[in-house]
This record gives sequence, structure tokens and C-alpha cells, in this order.
Amino acid sequence: MMKFEDYKKYLSPVFAKQTDLIAKSASGCYLTDINGEKYLDFVQGIAVNALGHNYPTVVKAIQEQAGNLVNASFNLVNYESTLTLAKKLSELAPGNLSSIFFSNGGAEATDSALKLAMSYSGRSAVIAFMGSFHGRTVGATAITGSNSKYRKHYNPLMGNVYFAPYPGKDLCPAGMTEEERTDYALFELNKLLKYVVYPEDVACIYMEPVMGEGGYVVPSKKFVQSVREICDKHGILLIFDEIQCGYGRTGKMWASQNFDVVPDIMTVGKAIAGGLPMSAVISTPEIMDKWPVGTHGTTFGGNPCAAAAGCAVLKEFEDGTLIENVNKMGAYLKEKLFALKEKYPCISDVRGIGLMVAIEFSHEDGSPAPDIWAKVKKGCLERHMLTLNCGVNGNGMRFATPLNVKKEEIDEGLAILEASIQAL
Repeated sequence: MMKFEDYKKYLSPVFAKQTDLIAKSASGCYLTDINGEKYLDFVQGIAVNALGHNYPTVVKAIQEQAGNLVNASFNLVNYESTLTLAKKLSELAPGNLSSIFFSNGGAEATDSALKLAMSYSGRSAVIAFMGSFHGRTVGATAITGSNSKYRKHYNPLMGNVYFAPYPGKDLCPAGMTEEERTDYALFELNKLLKYVVYPEDVACIYMEPVMGEGGYVVPSKKFVQSVREICDKHGILLIFDEIQCGYGRTGKMWASQNFDVVPDIMTVGKAIAGGLPMSAVISTPEIMDKWPVGTHGTTFGGNPCAAAAGCAVLKEFEDGTLIENVNKMGAYLKEKLFALKEKYPCISDVRGIGLMVAIEFSHEDGSPAPDIWAKVKKGCLERHMLTLNCGVNGNGMRFATPLNVKKEEIDEGLAILEASIQAL
């Protein structure tokens, strides 16, 4: 019988493993290991499987494309499926964002967006936010502020990067209301531009419109709109990282639509290709046209199999029922989580939007409780549910269900969660 322990010596320990499970198959909300044990998957590849595991039309699209052509390099020839996906994305993207560069993962998209912003603006400084996560490449790590461990031993990283606080309760002085956190974060951002980095040296402000790894934090509309205004005032490009919060996750196709703000550049990934590695940078033709030819590229970006899957994923959004389900099930999930919060004092917060929802565990004195989370996670795994934390203190639990999740599946997961909390 295959055991993960027998293979650990062949895998670098730098890649943190959440479980020792060896997956065999999956369908919808469920994953089955090599022992035939079935698990409710509330992680879904970290919000990758927007339609659940092995969605039939996505699988069919991949199979058909693989039977014709797997790869020939997008810089050498064009692919029908990739051109079709580009056209569909340009029609769906907000504002005039209609020019697309395809890559393979979120961090790669981050680096691409940074290079695009610098090339277009002729500036080199970048402002990012504490609490943010944008990936683990050198460029993406340089603008990630969710945990200092990601930067350990790697400095100096890309230079000329500055951080401002995001208006989350863990990133602002204790006891502040949402309005006070908004004002504080904007004050600090303006102070940064006044005292530390000259505005006309800043190429871009890089932000998650809804924070992912940092804790599923939803900022106020005032904050996001004010950042847009600051960018417009100083000729700074606004980049939205929608890699986790995009693609219907927040109850709208793009998280930016919740704030009535259109960025200059947007990165997408995770859910884009039904489980295959793919990401994209989307911007205006004006900005993209000033990116000198040959100064950036990719070997596997725009892969035809991933693009075929991407077209199948977008097909499921067309009639509006998927987004409708996100809002309906997201409201139901939050209602049930608030009920658990009333029942169990260790749950100190419930937050999120759409099906981008998280809870937070704290001790009786209000301090973060990653130790409680670790025990809850262990209990959930023993009861056959896959979970994942979030938050700058590691004490949050995120719910990254498929967007087409059913009420019965949410109920099953909540029952497992409650049983795991009771067992403490």
C-alpha cells in the first residue's frame, strides 16, 4: 500500500503539506484518497475549482483539446481555444480592460503586472499593503505583506517597495470601527506619499480588492474608491489582484464591481481554467501597447488545453445562475456561521462576501488562537473534511467551496465543523 511517508524523502520539505493524504479521484465537492476514503473538500485547490472537481464539461473540453494539440508554444503559433478565451475575457472584464497576457500561475501574473506597470509609467516604485499576499516569486514576494516568514533569508528582494496598512482589524489599532480603520489606512497611505516615496516615482498601487490569504477581509467602498482617487491624482496605475477574489467568488464576476471601481491592470488566476494552471494579466490596449515587444514572455502561457478548460468554465457563467447561487449560498453560509459564533465564544469573527467567507478563532482574552484553529482543523480532517486557514495570525478558517455548492453540502461541512469545535 502506498504511503506518503515512503515518498517524503523525494520531495523538498520547503513545500508545506497540509495533510498526508494521497488523492486518487474527485467529483464536485468531494475528494477520494487511495484508500477509498471520501472527504468533503471545502478548499477546492484554494478556490481553484470554481465548479467543483472534475466538472463534466470542463473535463470534456480538456480531453477534446488534448486529443488535437497539447502545446506548440503560443509565441510560435496561435491556438483557437486561447484566442476564444481572450475574446470572452475581454468582453467580461470591467471598463476598457480588453488586452490580455496569459501566464501559468498567480505569482507569475503578479511579476508580469509589475513589469507592465513599470514599463508603461517609466517609474519604478510600488506601493502594496500589509496583510497582502501576491505569490512567492522574487517580485511577488517583495510586495507580499501577510507574513514576514515569506521574506526570511531572501532579502534584498526587488527594491523600491513600500507598504501601507490595509483596513483590516488585525492591521489597524485595536478597537477601531470599520470607518475608523478606513480613515486610518487612508491617512497612512497619504502620509507614505508625503514623507517617504514621491508620488511621481510610483508606478502602481498593488492591492487585493478583497484580501485573500490575509484573512478574507472586505474593505469599505470608501477605502477602495479613495485609493482609486489617489492613483488618478498622481498618475499612478491601480492594479487589482483578483486571483483569488475574482471569477464570481464575491457574488459578482469581479470583486472590483462590489466597489464600483475599475483598475488599470487586473490579474486573474486560480478559477480561470477549471483546475489547470493558468493566469492572466488584463489591461487596456493603451497600457499594453506601450509594453515593448519581447521584453516579457512565457513558454507555457496560453496553453490550449488550459484555454479550452477556461472557455468551458466561462460557459457556466452565461445564464447568471452560478452567480445567483454564490449570493444565495453565501448568505446562507454566513447566517449559519453567525449562529455558531453566538454558540461558541472561541469564534470571534465572521466576515466575507459571496462565497469568500471566513471565521476567526480567539482566546477568551481576545488574543488570536491559531492553536485552537489547529485542533479544529485536525478534528475536521478526522471527520473527513479538508480545510485551510487564513489571516495574518493564522487563526482564521476560510470557506472556499465551489461556486455551485449545494445547501446540503454546506450543512454537512458545518456539522463537521461544529462537531470538531465541540470535541475541544
